[in-house]
Amino acid sequence: MHLLITGGAGFIGSHFVRYIVNHHPDDHCVVLDRLTYAGSMNNLKAITGKANWTFIKGDIADASLVSSILSGEKGRQPIDAVVHFAAESHVDRSIKEPHPFIRTNIVGTHVLLESARRYGVKRFIQISTDEVYGSLGPAGSFAENSPLSPNNPYAASKASADLLALSYWRTYRLPVIITRSTNNYGSHQNPEKLIPLAVSRALADEPVTIYGDGQHTRDWVHVEDHCRAIDLALRKGENGEIYNIGANNEWTNLELVKLILKLLNKDESLITFVADRPGHDRRYAIDSTKIQTQLGWKPTKNFLLGLKETINWYRKHQNDWRID
Repeated sequence: MHLLITGGAGFIGSHFVRYIVNHHPDDHCVVLDRLTYAGSMNNLKAITGKANWTFIKGDIADASLVSSILSGEKGRQPIDAVVHFAAESHVDRSIKEPHPFIRTNIVGTHVLLESARRYGVKRFIQISTDEVYGSLGPAGSFAENSPLSPNNPYAASKASADLLALSYWRTYRLPVIITRSTNNYGSHQNPEKLIPLAVSRALADEPVTIYGDGQHTRDWVHVEDHCRAIDLALRKGENGEIYNIGANNEWTNLELVKLILKLLNKDESLITFVADRPGHDRRYAIDSTKIQTQLGWKPTKNFLLGLKETINWYRKHQNDWRID
């Protein structure tokens, strides 16, 4: 296949690019990324010299550029499938400045869908999030048919993009599949997110901040397990379907930070509670039965081992990624 992977220099996108390049050498990846603060070519250094991928710096909301890529202009092969990671993704940033989230996550997704329809793309994978479902009570989990109830501008923009994608399947029969994942962890994640931020602060013996009472709960899946799930959806998924991707691995933010501090041999006195953010969802949990039974996926990474590996990666690369 000739794949367009948007946002392929970001955290999850770069893991997926490396996965495809290494596991499917007959495929060719065109990586499109605007290289904002959340994307870096350093995330793709490990595959420098591999012949089965190319990089284009650009904006998914640039209709002319997207059209030229999907149609195969400038001597390129036409695109068979789009795997759409590109997104503004940090909730705090969406609360402070929603406009970039609307432009990239909604307008950019529409540009991609319209071009994919025009040029007969055979598969469009919309990478989404469990946050579109909103906040969950103390029991139960989200299924693919759970109602959408986003509570912040980021989640609302992703829910809007999902609905646009499904409309292109139902109206135009564009072969769309949506995947919705829980929180990811692993190497190369931007340090604004909880795990790398906690590691960064702890290594520097600085306060590790936690919103509210720290009892907000998330299910964590390793990014490599997530990439395997997306690859299965790409190759074996049913058009028009949604697949939830979770690991049944729930931790409160406070529990997770305490574990990170323990693994770093740091004292819990570094923990500092701050005022909760607006619209902070209390709990997410995903029922991934569908993708496990229909596509044969299951998470394989042990969380404690994966977290230790992740912490060691950040410790080794802290001069490259640390922020205040």
